[in-house]
Amino acid sequence: MKKVCLILALASLSVLPVVRASTIIENFTTDPSLDGWQVFGDTNLFQWDSTNQILDVTWDSTQPNSYFYLPLGQTLTVTNSFCVQFDLQLSNAAAYGYGQELAIGLLHWSDATNINFSRTIDYPPNISPNVFEFDYFPAFNDGGYSSPDTVTATIVDSAANYNYCADAQSFVPGVTYHVVLLHYANSINISGVIYTNGQIMSTFPEVQNYYPVNDDGSFVLDTISVTSYADDGYGDDIFAQGTVANLVFASPLPVGVINTTTAGQVQFASDPSWIYTLEQTTDFQNWSPAAPAAFGNGTNLVLQATNPPAGKAFYQVIADLPTPD
Repeated sequence: MKKVCLILALASLSVLPVVRASTIIENFTTDPSLDGWQVFGDTNLFQWDSTNQILDVTWDSTQPNSYFYLPLGQTLTVTNSFCVQFDLQLSNAAAYGYGQELAIGLLHWSDATNINFSRTIDYPPNISPNVFEFDYFPAFNDGGYSSPDTVTATIVDSAANYNYCADAQSFVPGVTYHVVLLHYANSINISGVIYTNGQIMSTFPEVQNYYPVNDDGSFVLDTISVTSYADDGYGDDIFAQGTVANLVFASPLPVGVINTTTAGQVQFASDPSWIYTLEQTTDFQNWSPAAPAAFGNGTNLVLQATNPPAGKAFYQVIADLPTPD
């Protein structure tokens, strides 16, 4: 199974209507082009590995903006809740000059293919509106200026104003990292979690907001993409190679507001495409299953802890996708 959306239980007694999530799952067991995936830009940067059921990717900023992409079949706005998740493993990643990022996430296709679209030059006319993505910046040291390896979750609105969450974390070659990106309806923000070996590695703790006062954060997104961005023309580059697997998009979130009813019991609107597990903790450091996993029932699902701790406990619900046959 693949952990997807982690939502903490909220103290609420309302019962929400069920909205079935629109879900895209690409596990690369078959040729992704048969599922509608396409390549824009340098086709040599993306290769399907049928043996290992992964996508081999080269992020090379000396090449033009290049996308391994799939239209979502819908347009997302700030009023939508959604998540993106994937497994990422790097074999190498190097920065040159001040470096650049490798990216995976959501775009607005007409903007992303505009000749002036640039994630590496942030002044007109080269701007990059309507972006929701994970970025990894390899460390650089150039002319006395330096920056460590950094992961970010970035959102850019239609006016090209943006904010991001960051953490100084390194991706070790050969290790698989599971990345989750989340957007909650009517929020101008992005959030996320990175797992490795089933444990939380980062929750992107550093938040930077560059929205002007009274900016409502409106955006439009319609495409999921593994992205290699072109450089800024000044020798600030990235070259990285790795693999992407288990790429998933869902909207709305498979877990929304969670209602606490009695001690150790939660209730929430569930989706029959997902499996839900109630987890508990007493210290927010160590989480353990509190009840057997249960398939969503298409209505309000109740999960009850079978052995709640004697003292105060906190609960979260994990939404997993069934393992493909």
